[in-house]
Amino acid sequence: MNLHAVYHRAKGNWSYAYDATTLHIRIRTERDDVDRVDLICGDKYDWVNTKLIVPMKRLLSDRLFDYWEAAVEPPHRRLVYYFGLHDKKGSAYLLEKGFMETEPENTYHGVFDFPYMNPIEIFTPPAWVKDAVFYQLFPERFANGDPSNDPEGVEPWGGAPTPKNFFGGDLQGVIDHLDHLTELGVNAIYFNPLFEATTNHKYDTADYMKVDPHFGTNETLKTLVEACHERGIRVMLDAVFNHCGKTFPPFVDVLEKGKDSKYADWFHVRDWPLRLEGYVPTYETFGFEPIMPKLNTENAEVKAYLLGVARYWIEEIGIDGWRLDVANEVDHHFWREFRQTVKAINPEAYILGEIMHDAMPWLQGDQFDAVMNYPFTNAVLEFFGQSKTDAFRFANSISAQLASYQRQVNEVSFNLLGSHDTARLLTVCQDSVERAKQATLFQLTFPGVPCIYYGDEVGLDGQNDPHCRKCMEWDRSNRNEELFAFFKQAIRLRKSHDALRTGEIRFLQALPGDDRLIYERWNNDERFLILMNTRSKPAELNAEVTPGRWTDAFSGQVLETSGSLLSLKLPAHGFAVLHQVAK
Repeated sequence: MNLHAVYHRAKGNWSYAYDATTLHIRIRTERDDVDRVDLICGDKYDWVNTKLIVPMKRLLSDRLFDYWEAAVEPPHRRLVYYFGLHDKKGSAYLLEKGFMETEPENTYHGVFDFPYMNPIEIFTPPAWVKDAVFYQLFPERFANGDPSNDPEGVEPWGGAPTPKNFFGGDLQGVIDHLDHLTELGVNAIYFNPLFEATTNHKYDTADYMKVDPHFGTNETLKTLVEACHERGIRVMLDAVFNHCGKTFPPFVDVLEKGKDSKYADWFHVRDWPLRLEGYVPTYETFGFEPIMPKLNTENAEVKAYLLGVARYWIEEIGIDGWRLDVANEVDHHFWREFRQTVKAINPEAYILGEIMHDAMPWLQGDQFDAVMNYPFTNAVLEFFGQSKTDAFRFANSISAQLASYQRQVNEVSFNLLGSHDTARLLTVCQDSVERAKQATLFQLTFPGVPCIYYGDEVGLDGQNDPHCRKCMEWDRSNRNEELFAFFKQAIRLRKSHDALRTGEIRFLQALPGDDRLIYERWNNDERFLILMNTRSKPAELNAEVTPGRWTDAFSGQVLETSGSLLSLKLPAHGFAVLHQVAK
């Protein structure tokens, strides 16, 4: 038994309250090294009468490790515990103070301790998010519903996008096309920034309290939000609190008055006057972009202003959440106050951070509900879209991601396959509709919250920015209607089955050097078996299954299996989704 590979630490993603009554406890061991793991636990004030031995289940495996988990309901909201690890050669016991060869006689010293499940500390993301399918809208490129507010020099709809041109997309255009979103089946919208700014992307905010006039007015947005709510669609706005734009009035004042400005401490200035030294400004910015000065969120006035912004759009306009741009560069203290402010108004508001790396420090229940899951994006596209990795490495990557966070975080993680910052899904998939379908199907049958980037559902293509920001195609003769039908069916499938949203997941086949994948999703009521052939030629897939009746969720074909082996031949880049209802 390789004890060097064994790891556990109390709290974080290793021991946490899943809900008001349930603790989840995890431990890591070397892959295929340990036969059985027991959780030995009880109440620290009544160990003799409360001691339990709970067999742990192997939750997930990656290239190096197995991750084990047990769910326990402590009768008095507290738990002390240690682990028994067993293989054919013997046993070892892991306590907080280290390893022992035999079980401890005195459990009052050296064991792991979850002192108390304080209700205020239980991380409970908004319940509605588990059932959401988001649609990301880049408002300048979705639809032009009101030509009277078009920017000067607006270009004809459908032209080639550049970093600086405008096509007149606005909020009225979104209102006019809500039927498209309803038909697609999405029930939540993520808007790129809507506030007044100089650019077409609006990440250089000039006025945080005002919808950009080229998009409409605050009242237009309120009308849109109300129309969405009538259709059961939630609305999330993009907030750029890390930095503002060059036309933000406090920054204009600093440019004019220098260090004598009353707003001088609103920004991070290294040297006066403000200027460029080569390509590096003498003040902190987003990247080295001089038109996006970084805000000092430790300044009390800045903090009060931005928290007022967060409050206004939820209270007055009725939005349902915030997506937070460049969230990892803003101090944790600010985000804690931000969460308290937002949740005091609407406890069910969704708070989503843009973080591209390990986000555990932001996901303790005191800051964000979730982050944009770019590691998921990369893994899915490399496997399904580009064939850069095999099934073994893909499953390992996905499993490691799931093991990195608490279950309730995974259930609301924001899983995207493309955005305004990345090449289009179809382009990454080498213009293969079948590859794009496989990637989308995995996204829609995976734990977390899927987000569709506008236009992916009708076959828009494009390389990285600005080419991924094309105008939406509204002429059905120029759209891929077969792809649109697939998106509708896959979204409907997800929304119709709890097992695909909050059920368990397990990879059944993901072998080194192989490009066939089989995984399952299940709960107490139903089970799904998803088979993927990512080869460019037909392939046979074999799976161990529960005997009985299986129904193909897409074709409706019924398969009866008397034995435990199911064999299917799938076409190149083909898939099958088999559904079985529990007996």
